[in-house]
Amino acid sequence: MSTAAIAPGRSVSIVTQTCVRPERAEDFARWQGETSTFIAKFPGFLEQRLMPPKPPLQVDWVILQRFTTLEAARTWLASSERQTRIEGAAPLLVGRDDVHIVQDEAQGIKPSPASVVISTRVLPGKEVEYRAWERKIAAAQSKAPGLQGYRFESPVPGVQEDFVAILRFDTEANLQAWLNSPARKKLVEEATPLIEEFHTRMARTGFDQWFQDSASHGAAPLPAWKMNMLVLLMLYPIVFLFGVFVGTPLFTDVLHLPFAIALFLGNIVSVILTGALVPWIAGHFGWWLAPADREAVRPHVLGAALIAALYALMVVAFWRLF
Repeated sequence: MSTAAIAPGRSVSIVTQTCVRPERAEDFARWQGETSTFIAKFPGFLEQRLMPPKPPLQVDWVILQRFTTLEAARTWLASSERQTRIEGAAPLLVGRDDVHIVQDEAQGIKPSPASVVISTRVLPGKEVEYRAWERKIAAAQSKAPGLQGYRFESPVPGVQEDFVAILRFDTEANLQAWLNSPARKKLVEEATPLIEEFHTRMARTGFDQWFQDSASHGAAPLPAWKMNMLVLLMLYPIVFLFGVFVGTPLFTDVLHLPFAIALFLGNIVSVILTGALVPWIAGHFGWWLAPADREAVRPHVLGAALIAALYALMVVAFWRLF
């Protein structure tokens, strides 16, 4: 557990959780991909990971952006480029974003099957009492079955006004058991007089678990842009063909289901099929995901060009056939 201010020399991550309008999910994914191009130009940027919603536990989109230093992260947060991007995404979103900065562990942010990010705004003058309460709840949750890790971050002046707690559990069931436990509810009630507001938002791992067989143990993390390209390579035909052969003729024309229900059922099928097919396609692109010579440009370019060609082939084929 870390309760100190962010230390120099350690990388930090910006964790953003946002709720996207269901009908604008594809637009948001495309917007985030374009944002990746902008952020990659900023000094100190390391990597970005995008975690789509995984109902029922995680209903938000989660974006992790890692920087070498706190100052580099602050530069991105305060940049005019980021403000312009955020303004452009406003029509796609519902409610407020939660944006936090956390100091990375030595290995960076560890993926976990189930996590929760809790942001708390403490009433002025109650900080000392809140820290004492935090130590109390930390001791209680350390006994919770399945707890894999706990991080506690203090506010960062000029960047983040909230205290942030991140809990990682081995299963969703164990996470929910702790969140709904009488012991935790009693402790939360004790903190009510100290708190102005707080938000609890769930998160799960991103695409990493789909690519484990494609990277050797202990190797450098696979580039997020490569994983995203392979996910799209499988997701696009699944969504398109399911819509043509099942969604429209069955859900819409025969069953006359509301669009929200039809879209939800289609998303269930898309997630299941994509999760099954991505490891398969990743196995065929292992030479590109993790080439023997990572510094060589040729394999990176060839793989990206091949996937781009497959994108174009699918688009033209579906366009002409349907």
